[in-house]
Amino acid sequence: MDPDFKMLVEQLDMKNKAALEGGGAERIQRQHESGKLTARERIEKLMDTGTFVEMDRFKTHRCTDFKMQDTHIAGDGVVTGHGLIHGRRVFVFAQDFTVFGGSLSLAHAEKICKIMKTAMKVGAPVIGLCDSGGARIQEGVMSLAGYGDIFLLNVMASGVIPQITAIMGPSAGGAVYSPALTDWIFMVDKTSYMFITGPEVVKATTREVVTKEDLGGAMAHNTKSGVAHFAAPDDQTCLEQIREMMSFLPQNNMEDPPRLDSDDDPTRRDEALREVVPLNPNLPYDIRKIIRSNMDHGYFFEIQEHWAANIVIGFGRMDGMPVGVIANQPSIMAGCLDIDASAKGARFVRFCDAFNIPLIVYEDVPGFLPGVHQEHGGIIKHGAKLIYAFCEATVPRITVITRKAYGGAYIVMNSRHIRGDVILAYPTSEIAVMGAEGAVNIISRDEISLSKDPQTTKQRLIEEYREKFSNPYKAAELGYIDEVIDPADTRPKIIQALKMLRTKRETNPPKKHGNIPL
Repeated sequence: MDPDFKMLVEQLDMKNKAALEGGGAERIQRQHESGKLTARERIEKLMDTGTFVEMDRFKTHRCTDFKMQDTHIAGDGVVTGHGLIHGRRVFVFAQDFTVFGGSLSLAHAEKICKIMKTAMKVGAPVIGLCDSGGARIQEGVMSLAGYGDIFLLNVMASGVIPQITAIMGPSAGGAVYSPALTDWIFMVDKTSYMFITGPEVVKATTREVVTKEDLGGAMAHNTKSGVAHFAAPDDQTCLEQIREMMSFLPQNNMEDPPRLDSDDDPTRRDEALREVVPLNPNLPYDIRKIIRSNMDHGYFFEIQEHWAANIVIGFGRMDGMPVGVIANQPSIMAGCLDIDASAKGARFVRFCDAFNIPLIVYEDVPGFLPGVHQEHGGIIKHGAKLIYAFCEATVPRITVITRKAYGGAYIVMNSRHIRGDVILAYPTSEIAVMGAEGAVNIISRDEISLSKDPQTTKQRLIEEYREKFSNPYKAAELGYIDEVIDPADTRPKIIQALKMLRTKRETNPPKKHGNIPL
């Protein structure tokens, strides 16, 4: 080898080695002591082994203020590139807290923007692993400009490629809005947090004393705000959760989700489902028993399980095909729709529609939650989000009514009237304006009050109303329900419908965009 060329190769090796060390051994040790992996370790565990290709390894900041010209670390606090997950291309950026606290400079933002633009060109998902102290103060408005550039690309990529964020350390101020613009947010318990203003600012302005964990920790955002969708006990589990979610998603909005070979018989029946829904309409049950029974091998990947638990969302497979599931949960608040459940459901429906994932809806809903708090909180507006999402969706949509389907909530939950494709019902289903007792109290008030035995008369009228409406046959006579099914046949019936709808083509009127009631 030519001596001059050998020297160039040695120089390259030295630069690569320095870049791979990030902020140095001491800071890497501190990262480990705090219970966190480094940026490169996270990427290594996220990607299929040996597939990661790094980009912009030697890029550094251009700041000359506050003596920053004397401190340059290759990569400038973020590792970017692409690789494979389950053999499929994804782009990733991982902020490196060992370098300038992972703070965002303009150069740092440019690296992120480059992979986002490339991902959109080639039609591949973007995964962001966030661990950052926020904007790099030394750069002033340049770092803010970097955030703006990322926000714009988040919005342009929305509905085009899946965008996933893992909060694996601090994320504060403007840094929280890029994650909020992505499709799914994962957090790590006890080591990650998100907030617009930290505990110190909160105390100074409102005199409230709160810890970082209580203000913006993983469980705060998974149980109270609904900002995050998953909480993991550690980095490793968080990355495994992301890999699992990726198995259900297409690469982009032009592809179908990845179908897997399944050895679970598509005609499999489950007679145990006949015992799940109580005949007494006032008794609760867990809708997830029905969901899991219908999915291949009983596997259901639930999303956002800790927030708005009166509605259940998640992914599963039926005959190998990924499906999105949205279901009322009778064991929580009787399955009523409220503000949070409406927003949770609407966002999930829109995601599935954007990425060609068929929707399976399980309906057991007595109505929208009554109350002053709900009305003043805007239940009308928020409930309209769910209506809007279903009405707009053009993917295959199948509804199974297991029990109650009352009033406006019946319409909202993917009914025939808002373009539901196939509507199935159990014999236990009740499709009516409201429950029997409430209806009788209104429509037969005078007859009851004038009766010699009001209680007996009322009970007779309730039974008559139930006989007429507390079954699916009136709706079936009108063609609002396609088939009343034996619960044991739920899985094969849904799979039959999915196969029939595989070639479905439906479009909405041409327009710039609608005006969803936000």
